[in-house]
This record gives sequence, structure tokens and C-alpha cells, in this order.
Amino acid sequence: MARAIRLAELCAIIALGAVSPTLAAEPWGIPHEKPLVLKGRVVDALCHLTGRCVPDCGAGKRQLGLLTANGTFRLIAKGNVDFAAAIPDLIGFCGKQIEADGLLIENPAITLFFVQGIRADGDTTEFVPAERFRTEWEARNGKAEEWWRADPDAHRIIAEDGPLGIKGLLPKPKP
Repeated sequence: MARAIRLAELCAIIALGAVSPTLAAEPWGIPHEKPLVLKGRVVDALCHLTGRCVPDCGAGKRQLGLLTANGTFRLIAKGNVDFAAAIPDLIGFCGKQIEADGLLIENPAITLFFVQGIRADGDTTEFVPAERFRTEWEARNGKAEEWWRADPDAHRIIAEDGPLGIKGLLPKPKP
């Protein structure tokens, strides 16, 4: 009898695993993080929040988010590349339903979603890593161990506006 119960429990575990989404998100150790697969429509965040809309979700120039079936909006803050957004990975899905595997950060100050993998809604293949930013950046600028330190746009902006983003404002000297 005990063997039959263990076999039934094993079958139930296998069956539940077959119908629940596979989470592949890698924890980053961020306070309040929760691995999660979100399903929703990719939307232009500014359009959704203010009604100021432009074609094609801003063609990659605007922040994007997911609007879930129950009307919850989740701002997508970044992709799987250090200090980079997921916009290159998401822009091709503007207005379309997707599944995004990542980390939901529900901090008391703000809720953000860090997407690590994407696939079209209903697709059963593995999530595609949200790393397109790096591929596109390297095609334009060449390989760099730390892209953010080698980025020509960042160097230009710092030269024009200073390291704190306000011309003439400098960080306090270190003691």
C-alpha cells in the first residue's frame, strides 16, 4: 500500500511539472526578487501610462512593459545583459502576446520586472535569452569585457554633461 501511495505521489508531481511553466530565471540576490513567468502583451510604457502614443512602441526608443490579461502593467526594467535594457529583445513583439521568464522585484518603492528569457505566447520551446543588446552593441562597437565602460555614446554624454549628468557638477573627491 505504501508503495502505491508513493507511486501515486510521484505521478502527481510529474503531472504538475508537465503543466506548470519551467522557470529558468537565475536569482540575482536582489531584495524582494521572485522568479516568475509573466504572460502579457508588450506595450509602450509611456503610451500605456499617459496616452501619448507613437507607432511601433517608439521603434526601440521608449521603455516597454507587459500588460497582463488581468490588466496589471509590469514595467520591464532590464534584460539579461549588465546595465542594459531588454528593448532590443522585446521591440519585435510590440503589441503581441509573449511569455517572459525573469525576476519580479516588488520593492515597497517600485515594482519592476527583469526579463531573462522570452518566447511567443503558446510557444513550448525554451525561452530565448534576453541578450540581444550585447549582440547588437558588439556588432556596432566590437567586443569589450565591460561594454558600459567602452561605450562611445556614454563617453560622449559624459564629456558633454559631466559624470553626474549636469554640466559642471562633479562628484565629491574621495578622501
